[in-house]
Amino acid sequence: MHELSLLRDVLGKIDRVAEAEGVSRVCRVTVRIGALAHISADHFRGHFEAASIGRAAEGAELRIDMLTDQRDPLAQAIVLTSVEVVA
Repeated sequence: MHELSLLRDVLGKIDRVAEAEGVSRVCRVTVRIGALAHISADHFRGHFEAASIGRAAEGAELRIDMLTDQRDPLAQAIVLTSVEVVA
């Protein structure tokens, strides 16, 4: 369940960005999923949609970049790369 703790971390970061921007919703989120993160884009999307209900990311467009290099230092990570807020 390592990937679910990474998802919770991503959602917490999104919430903090929204709070810092003074908004309650974000419109687009982009993440990078490492080659060794043990979660597919579809699986992550499903968990993201369910876990974001009632949070700033609820209903946001989710863009996922899947990394393929297993030697990348972030190969086991799910990294939040951008958050676009609703103005």
